[in-house]
Amino acid sequence: MSIPEVPQAEKFASDHSIESAFVIGASRAMRGLDRVLRELAGSEMPVLVMAEPGAGKRRTAEYIHRLSERHGRLFLVLTATELTRDACDWDQVRQRFFTAGTIYLDEIGILNLESQRSLLALLGQLDDDVNPPESARLICGTAKDLEVEVREGRFLEELHYQVSRLSLRLPPLRQRKEDIPHLLAFFLQRYAAELHCPVPSLSAETQQLFSEYSWPGNLKELEEAARVIVTMGDEALAMGGLRSLLTKSERHNGRRVSLKEAAKAASREAEKELILRVLTRTRWNRRRAAEELQISYKALLYKLKQIGYGELGGAS
Repeated sequence: MSIPEVPQAEKFASDHSIESAFVIGASRAMRGLDRVLRELAGSEMPVLVMAEPGAGKRRTAEYIHRLSERHGRLFLVLTATELTRDACDWDQVRQRFFTAGTIYLDEIGILNLESQRSLLALLGQLDDDVNPPESARLICGTAKDLEVEVREGRFLEELHYQVSRLSLRLPPLRQRKEDIPHLLAFFLQRYAAELHCPVPSLSAETQQLFSEYSWPGNLKELEEAARVIVTMGDEALAMGGLRSLLTKSERHNGRRVSLKEAAKAASREAEKELILRVLTRTRWNRRRAAEELQISYKALLYKLKQIGYGELGGAS
């Protein structure tokens, strides 16, 4: 894997549109997607976007909106959490359909049955009251298989029919690894432009790690990893923290990498390297090493235990 040269990457970064990054690349999984999205943009029917968490459902909805004749009107996001609150004002939700061009409902699959009934009633009112172009177009995203949810009685069949007139399934990032260099170049240049700093040039080792990693958190995880590298300003330091976090993320099914955690992890890795370097120089004389490190002997023993060297070492 190699990061695209600057001219190609600049083409993507100059747009500064995150949703357009999703269609970057030439992997088999993504081939033809841009054409499909343009066809969806030309329709007024509801769209159901199905994908794993972080795979780009919202960004795809934004991209469809931007390509449509509604692009001059608002793109509004509703979350399922908002609609499941006891205090949800459905009259206010209805008004949003008259102020927006497109409404994206995130994770419709987690709506409870009561909220599903309210949403179904609202959609029925909109169909009866106005012509489709006058109200917002609805695009829904789901990480759940709604057909399974319908069979299990957790999702209304009629609502499923209403929101899935058109549907699209997005591939996870692990199925489109050929696109990682392009996506990574986009995110690196985007955050470098935001922070007014040079675009990092990544080592072959880092590029290989990014290519082989399964990215359970999908695009969100890749984007956050790029942001960590740019923000920390030192690839070696950033990767010291990211390696452990990416491994932890894979074990925990894609828990998102955070800059704060990466900085802490990088600091721990840097401290570990320094301690081991000093211990090697002092032939594992821990008292001398503690003096050089300007910490107490007890503190050094504690740190050695933390990094897995509690039972090792030379003379004390």
